[in-house]
Amino acid sequence: RDRSPSRGLGDVYKRQVQMKHLAVITARSGSKGLKDKNIKLLEGKPLLVYSIEAARQSGKFDCIHVSTDSEKYAQIAREHGADVPFLRDAALATDTAGTWDVLRAVVQQYAAIGQQFDTITLLQPTSPLRDAADIKMAFEIFEEKNAQSVVSVCEAEHSPLLCNTLKEDQSMCGFVDLQKVGRRQDMGTYYRLNGAIYLQTTELLMSQGDLYGEHSYACVMSQEHSIDIDTALDFQIAETIMRASS
Repeated sequence: RDRSPSRGLGDVYKRQVQMKHLAVITARSGSKGLKDKNIKLLEGKPLLVYSIEAARQSGKFDCIHVSTDSEKYAQIAREHGADVPFLRDAALATDTAGTWDVLRAVVQQYAAIGQQFDTITLLQPTSPLRDAADIKMAFEIFEEKNAQSVVSVCEAEHSPLLCNTLKEDQSMCGFVDLQKVGRRQDMGTYYRLNGAIYLQTTELLMSQGDLYGEHSYACVMSQEHSIDIDTALDFQIAETIMRASS
């Protein structure tokens, strides 16, 4: 596959129309921090459904798969237009199971039933405010940059220059480097991973290549769309934002 950054628009279009794209929404049932988090109702809708709808509305995917170990979750996913021809193996539904191992298993299981994809996009269900426009933006970057991966980020709420670990006695001695920390506007803009979109070629995934390598690019999302739900408080924040924008 051509990796030259100087390809013409015709080459970009050819790459786009020839590729098949898979979205995977990872929704195991064993959440311990917040029970059944992935199907907990957010403004009357199961959490994972927001990611299904965003993926469908983007029009970018040939297949939208919900990876789950629960038939209950799978049925909810199917009712909202996702493809769940198989459940996740129990060994990949534990707290210690790696996300990329889960995605590789999905690719292999689809291949076993005759379906192959050129890209795979992880859409975590805990990012319900990530919308179709965010997904489209990631794909635009993927095409324009001839990328191997595109990862979503947002502006960090606080500069890492203001963060540090604490000593056992809670001493603040040396907590910040005063030579680096000045006025907030002079500290530069930092970005953080927001967990909403991980788009990569299937080749990169299966070869266990570097997701943040030379051909990886950022998709900068708003902080509002970057809410990552892990706790009951996160749910409340997401609900507040949704109600304010409705």
